[in-house]
Amino acid sequence: MNVIPAIDLLEGRCVRLYQGDYARSQVFDNNPANIAKQWVEQGATRLHIVDLDGAKAGQLVNRQAIEAILQAVPGEIQVGGGLRDKSSVSHLLNMGVKQVILGTIAVEQPQLVEELCQEFPGQIIVGIDARNGQVATRGWLETSEVAAIDLAKQMQQLGVAAIIYTDIHRDGTLSGPNLEALRELANAISIPIIASGGVSSITDLLSLLTLEPLGVSGVIVGRALYTGDVSLKAALQAIGSGRIQDVPPDLGFSTFA
Repeated sequence: MNVIPAIDLLEGRCVRLYQGDYARSQVFDNNPANIAKQWVEQGATRLHIVDLDGAKAGQLVNRQAIEAILQAVPGEIQVGGGLRDKSSVSHLLNMGVKQVILGTIAVEQPQLVEELCQEFPGQIIVGIDARNGQVATRGWLETSEVAAIDLAKQMQQLGVAAIIYTDIHRDGTLSGPNLEALRELANAISIPIIASGGVSSITDLLSLLTLEPLGVSGVIVGRALYTGDVSLKAALQAIGSGRIQDVPPDLGFSTFA
């Protein structure tokens, strides 16, 4: 299972939100590229970048910060937030982004998702952000009538490479992942699922390992890395061995600075 550090961009800075609330943001660094280098140096092979301004505006906003991250680190990068047209998607992929994450248009323009999957095979991920089982759109500011599982099934048929599932009520809360919802989703589709939201400890990560045989192939970790509740090095070692006992004592804390 891949442990993927999250870097959320707001006004060019690295921040974390609480339950998707833009008014409850905490700034962790004014230079996201520095954070990206730190996570890669600690062993991350993929980074999850979200343009929070873009999610609200419906277009790519933090282009400069994303370019700086791409120049700073050699690992694979997936980017989402406000990608609602073909030109934005193709621009990011041409910049060197490995995969793009679509959200709102999966609900509002599924035909465009299908076109993008055909043109960029293996590079289109759909992020399903759920609030009480229903899909939230437009930077989590609106809740649709679409059930998360129904959307996931539809996106699988359209050819997306993977689903990122975020439980909004868990995001940024350090309250643990929604294992029940993830299990239900994994039993409904066969494409890879990346879990997101609520990870508070290495124990949470190990609990997600039980879902790996069902198709949960990765987990995005945000606030827990920034607060020090989870050390990325320790997380990678625990996931690799499958046992928290194998983590050396000196890796039981975050080295985030």
